[in-house]
Amino acid sequence: MAKTPVALEVFRQISGGKLDPTERVRLSPTSNTAGPTGFSNFADDVEVSVRDLARMMMVISDNAATDVLIDKVGLDSIHATLTSLGLTRTIIPTTLRDMLDSVGTDAGFADWKELVNASADPHVDELVSRSRAMRPATAMRTTASEAATLVSLIWRDEAGPPQACAQVRQLMATQLTRHRLAMGFPRPVRVSAKSGGLLGVVRNEAGVIQFPDGSRYAAAVFTRALTHPANDSHINTAIGLAAANAVATLRT
Repeated sequence: MAKTPVALEVFRQISGGKLDPTERVRLSPTSNTAGPTGFSNFADDVEVSVRDLARMMMVISDNAATDVLIDKVGLDSIHATLTSLGLTRTIIPTTLRDMLDSVGTDAGFADWKELVNASADPHVDELVSRSRAMRPATAMRTTASEAATLVSLIWRDEAGPPQACAQVRQLMATQLTRHRLAMGFPRPVRVSAKSGGLLGVVRNEAGVIQFPDGSRYAAAVFTRALTHPANDSHINTAIGLAAANAVATLRT
C-alpha cells in the first residue's frame, strides 16, 4: 500500500509550492520500473506532467510513475509525513525498482528482469516466497489499522492541506480496480480505494465507503495466499465480503 502515501506527499508538496504539478517528465522504456500496467509497458519514450504521473500511479497502479514520483519527493519526506500523522508502522524502505530487484537477487539472479526471463521452476518460486520483499520485517509494509487511519485522515482533511487531501480523494474515486472492496457494496454506495498486491501472493485494498445517507466508513483488508498461484476471484470477493460484514456490524 505504498502508493497512497506517495500520492499524499506529492500533493502536499504541490500545495506547499515545492513541486510544480505541470512540470514535464520524460520516461524511457530503457529505465522504467517493471510492472503490469501503464508506462512500465510502453515501447517508446513519453513525456508527462507530475500530476498525471500521480494519476497513473493511483488509477492504474503504474510502477514506473510511482518511482519517478518517489524520486521527486524523496523517501525521507514521505516518512516524515507518515511519522507526523502517527503512522510509524508504515514503512517504504526502497523504490519499487529496488524492491523488485531484491526479489531477483534473493532467488539467485542478477535482478528482477533476469528472474522474469528465467524458466519456471518450483524451487525459484519457493525462494521468491521467502525473499526480503515478502517478509514483514524487511518489506514495504503497513498494517490494516494504519492503512484505514491514513484514508480516514485524508477524507477529514487532516493528512495535509485540504486541497492536497482533495486531490488524493479524487484519484482514489477513479481507481480502475472495482473488484475488491467494491464487491461488497453495490450502488448507490460509493467506494473510493487504492488496491495493492505483490507477486500474486499479497492482495489488499484500503478505502472509504460512502452511503447515500452521507455516512462514511474507512476499511482496509489485507490478504496473503497460502498457495501460489491462488484463485484471484475468490480472494477479491473475500476482501469485499470482509469489509461489507465489518461495516454492516458498525451500521447496526
